[in-house]
Amino acid sequence: MRLRTKGISRRSILDSVHAYEIIESYTDDKYLPSYLIYTEYAGEYYHILFATDVESENVRIVTTYRPSEQEWLPDLKTRRRLS
Repeated sequence: MRLRTKGISRRSILDSVHAYEIIESYTDDKYLPSYLIYTEYAGEYYHILFATDVESENVRIVTTYRPSEQEWLPDLKTRRRLS
């Protein structure tokens, strides 16, 4: 994972599992159904995109990032509408 380049530790993602909240789902995604998760850890807020391969019982992290207030409303769970 290239999380280090984003300053997000693998541990923070794993330790925040209690706070995971699905904010968007892409069940018809190109390769696998995926879900955008909002989570918080030690006062930091993250979005994590998981791809789910139910048949093989496999979940993959596609990307993770800190949500931008330019793209997200203050709750960091709702996308801003483009004009």
